[in-house]
Amino acid sequence: MPVTVSPAARWQVSLLAGLLAVVVLLAVAPRTQAEQRTTSPASPSAQHIAEAVVLWYFWRDHCPYCREATAWLDRLEAEQPALEVQRVEVVQDPAGRARFIAMMAERGETPRAVPTFILGDGVWVGFAPHIAEAIKARLAVEGPAANEGSRWRLDLGPLGRIDLAGESLLFATLLIAFVDGFNPCSLWVLTVLLAMILGSGSRSRTAAVGGTFLLVTATLYGLFIGGLFAALSVARHLAGIQLVVALFALVFGAVNVKDYFALHSGISFSIPERFKPHIYRGSREVRRERPLPVTLLVTVVLAGGVALVELPCTAGFPVIWSSLLAEAGVEKTTFFGLLAAYLLVYLLDEILVLAVAIVTLRIGRMQETHGRVLKLIGGMVMLALGGVMLMAPSLMESLAGSLVVIGTALAGALGVMAVNRLRGA
Repeated sequence: MPVTVSPAARWQVSLLAGLLAVVVLLAVAPRTQAEQRTTSPASPSAQHIAEAVVLWYFWRDHCPYCREATAWLDRLEAEQPALEVQRVEVVQDPAGRARFIAMMAERGETPRAVPTFILGDGVWVGFAPHIAEAIKARLAVEGPAANEGSRWRLDLGPLGRIDLAGESLLFATLLIAFVDGFNPCSLWVLTVLLAMILGSGSRSRTAAVGGTFLLVTATLYGLFIGGLFAALSVARHLAGIQLVVALFALVFGAVNVKDYFALHSGISFSIPERFKPHIYRGSREVRRERPLPVTLLVTVVLAGGVALVELPCTAGFPVIWSSLLAEAGVEKTTFFGLLAAYLLVYLLDEILVLAVAIVTLRIGRMQETHGRVLKLIGGMVMLALGGVMLMAPSLMESLAGSLVVIGTALAGALGVMAVNRLRGA
């Protein structure tokens, strides 16, 4: 018997196919860039012996982590002859202690503990495998072998500099933010709001209300993520914090996958049903005839309340992403640049929905079947990220690793949908 494919099923398959296409395109483009860098002639400056890279290492006696770090540094120096390690004792040597305090102050940091590593403007406190990997990744960017690839850096001025080379977290940020953007809770609220305001028949009013709503929710979302990053940057030195975040990701992902099969049973990270009448009521307030400034003020209040209500539905990816950056030792200035990129990509689908509503003065409602598929996609990606955080967190610091993780999760979601559809047929 032939199987009939419904429009909803076609939409689901098209969405996942589009996401996989983006991953494939990202996988192809960086290889092309790498080939260009390999085949291009060396610049005159690259023909000279590069200046040695200096890694500052601050330590003290009777420190078990310092003993591990010293042994690792011995091996690292043997592997990288161009690397210069400045080893500075901070307890018995007053001059060393003064240098430690001064160099940390120059980078806006407070000396807290040893071992501490400083490379350029990067600071790492403590010693663990993920810190060693982060330093080696930074050396791959800052070292002499990376001079030719320095032109692949994105300078965001006061927001910092993001490296576009293979060891950058930029592409991991873009991929996670892209998947996070397809959040059923935020998309549902936006479609409800636009359905109400479109009754005015005014494109300018729709643009003003929709734009204000997105600006307020994105600002609050950014503040939430910034607070997470600050907290995790401090807590990353505590034993077990990475395990806690990984288990959070696995639980969050498992619940979202469960929602694909049984949305209304058991625990669910969705907007509680008791809050939905309030959201409808607030959206109707926006529709009322009143001066635009008053309408925008009502929109700001509604957006602030919605941002708090939908937080359990949207918190999963920010926690995982902030933890990845904290574990990689990302500096504050670079974090703000990555956060700006995250929020921009996160908003892309909602900006597209708003643009279509402004042009057509029509909006489709978010159906439950759409929400289930989006939860499945998000859940599968979170399960993959949670597993990576447990076994190989440094995998997400490279473009190839990020593509493998996200691509595998999307392919898994497509497989789950296909099996579920065949069982139903």
